[in-house]
Amino acid sequence: MKDLLPMVDPNDVIFDGWDISSMNLADAMARAKVLDVQVQDQLRPYMEKMKPRPGIFDVEFVAANQTDRADNVIRGTKQEQLDQIRADIRQFHASSKVDKVIVLWTANTERFCDVLPGVHDTADNLLSAIANGHKEVSPSTIFAVASILEGCTYINGSPQNTFVPGVLELAEKKKVFIGGDDFKSGQTKFKSVLVDFLVSAGIKPVSMVSYNHLGNNDGKNLSSPLQFRSKEISKSNVVDDMVESNPILYSPQEKPDHCVVIKYVPYVGDSKRAMDEYTSEIMMGGHNTIVVHNTCEDSLLAAPIILDLFILAELCERIEFSISGSKFQQFHTVLSILSFLCKAPLVPPGAPVVNALFKQRSCIVNIMRACIGLAPINHMGIEHKAFYFLARRC
Repeated sequence: MKDLLPMVDPNDVIFDGWDISSMNLADAMARAKVLDVQVQDQLRPYMEKMKPRPGIFDVEFVAANQTDRADNVIRGTKQEQLDQIRADIRQFHASSKVDKVIVLWTANTERFCDVLPGVHDTADNLLSAIANGHKEVSPSTIFAVASILEGCTYINGSPQNTFVPGVLELAEKKKVFIGGDDFKSGQTKFKSVLVDFLVSAGIKPVSMVSYNHLGNNDGKNLSSPLQFRSKEISKSNVVDDMVESNPILYSPQEKPDHCVVIKYVPYVGDSKRAMDEYTSEIMMGGHNTIVVHNTCEDSLLAAPIILDLFILAELCERIEFSISGSKFQQFHTVLSILSFLCKAPLVPPGAPVVNALFKQRSCIVNIMRACIGLAPINHMGIEHKAFYFLARRC
C-alpha cells in the first residue's frame, strides 16, 4: 500500500509510553518469553535503556491480580492523573521532535464502566467528573481525554467501553480522530471469515463455541470475571452483521448460540490455544460441524496490528475529500476505516457496523484507490462477460 500513497515508515517511528510496571523493556521482554533468546540478546542494548513512564492504576477497573506489578503509578486525583498524562505527551513531543503523536492503548482489559447520566453523557460532564474524582471514570478514558485535549489521535486496543458518549463529543469538538475497539488478531478474525462464508453460501450457523487458554499477563487479567466479560462481549458481537444480512436464513431477532470461554493456564505462556466448534443447519434437517484448533504466540499476532493501526490512522489524518465540488473535508472523527483491525469496530453514530473481513479490507483498498484517482474495485467483471468488450479486444 505504501507504493500507492506516502505512508509512515515504521523505521522512522519513535516509541514511548506508560506502564504500571517499572521494569525496563529488555527485562520485560525476557519475562514475556516470546522472542527467541538470540533476538533478545541483540535487542537488549537498545531495550534496556527504555523504561516506561508511570501509568494510571485503578484496581476497580483491572483484576486485583495485577497489583503485584503496580510499582510505577501516577499518584493523586483523577484530575492530577489527567494533567500528568497531558504533560507527558507534550514533553515527549518536544524532546523527540516528532511531527505528530498518536496514542494507542495496549494495556490490560478493563471492566466495562457503568455509563451514567451527568457523568459520561457529554464532554463537559465528563471533564467535570474527572475534576471531581468520580470513581466510574476509567484509566483508559482518562488517557483518551488527555490525548484528545492534546490534539493526538487515540486508538483503543482493548475491548472495554473507553469511548463513552462524552469522549466522542469531546473528540468531535476538538476535531481529533479516535478508533477501536480491541485488536482483531487470531480466533476472532478467522471467525469473521468463516461465518461470512457459511452465511453467504446459504449454510446456517446455529451454534458457535470458542474456547481459549493462555498463560501471559493478558490471560491472568482476564481470569477475573469482570474483565473477562468485556472480552466476551467483544468476541461475541463479531458475527452480528453477517447474521442480519441474510433474512432468509434468520428470522428477525434470531441469532446463533454463541459461547466464548477464556481460561488462564500459566504454563503455556504467550502460546495461546484456541478451539472452535461451528455447527450449522443444512438441507433436509442435516447438520454440518466444523472444528478448528489454533496455536499461536498471542503477542506476535497483535504487534503487527499495532503498527498497522497507527500507520493507517496517521494516513487518515492527511486525507481530505470533496463531494460534488463541495468544500474539502476530513473523515468523521470516528475512524471506522480501522474496522479491519478491530474486533468491535467503533463507527460514527448511526453508521452500520461491518464485521465481515473482506468488506472491511475492500473499504481500505478503495479509499486508497480514490486518493490516487482510481475507481473502486468491483467484482462484476462485466468487461469479461459482455460481447461488446470481448469483441473490441479481438
